[in-house]
Amino acid sequence: MIALLSGMFATALLAGGVLALAALGEVMAERTGVTNLGVEGLMALGAVVAIMTVANVPNPWAGLLAAFAVGALGGMVFALGAVIMRASQVLCGLAVTFMGLGLSTALGHSYAGQPSPVVFGHVHVPLLSSIPVIGPGLFGQNILIIPIYVVLPLLVHFVMFRTRHGLNMRAVGENPAAADAAGIPVMAMRFGYVTLGGAMAGMAGGYLTLTYVPVWSEGMIAGRGWIALALVIFAGYRPVMVTCAALLFGLVTTLAFVGQARNWPIDPAFLNMLPYLGTMACIIVPVLVWRRMRRVMAAPAALAQPYYRDVR
Repeated sequence: MIALLSGMFATALLAGGVLALAALGEVMAERTGVTNLGVEGLMALGAVVAIMTVANVPNPWAGLLAAFAVGALGGMVFALGAVIMRASQVLCGLAVTFMGLGLSTALGHSYAGQPSPVVFGHVHVPLLSSIPVIGPGLFGQNILIIPIYVVLPLLVHFVMFRTRHGLNMRAVGENPAAADAAGIPVMAMRFGYVTLGGAMAGMAGGYLTLTYVPVWSEGMIAGRGWIALALVIFAGYRPVMVTCAALLFGLVTTLAFVGQARNWPIDPAFLNMLPYLGTMACIIVPVLVWRRMRRVMAAPAALAQPYYRDVR
């Protein structure tokens, strides 16, 4: 039983890492008041660019960096339309999604089905990797797991809630006019964090093809970008909570695999639906059951609202 739980936890960490990276980037963007619905497309671009890069430069870090860069470029395109030109954030996000999905299909046509020539290695932290159940998965497997689940969420949390910069960032998302009057560069901060969020979405796609499923195939993102967006809402726009939520969805995904492997008397199609059913439940159930959750999960007041400086 211990071995089974340990294996499930390790697999859940790998599966949830994709969502954690994308959702952390989206948390930072939405805290400044911008909703980027293009996460799905940026993840697809990052995934295919990572495979294309390692096929020519056999170094997984080069592939991850290329995925980060193409995600940042896509984030800039979205920010140009939604932040600078003040177009509809919903329409700009959908345009980026369709652009990313279409472009990734065109670019990855010749790489479809080819396994990645290199993947990220493993690391073993002495003593910590011996902790029952959680040790082997968190401290004894892929080298990216510790940064994703420990370093990044704590770093983002510290910057967001323990620094003046983080206070300015949240002020931009709550009341951009007041933030502008206080001398905070609203447009620059929104543009920067939307770009960073796009870069992390691209990196999530690179993580997918260089770690979790080391091969490119059309449609492999399979709605993970939309799930990441849902996790941001479920976690109340908090970086540590959104990482825990990503791990929870990784466990749900792993449960589906275990059910099929152990021949549970449940339709495999239903098991594959579990992550998507969980997405709906995470948004609807807390709001319906706990009134207090409506305040805890409240979005930034200026979310999805373009900012126009008062020139009077």
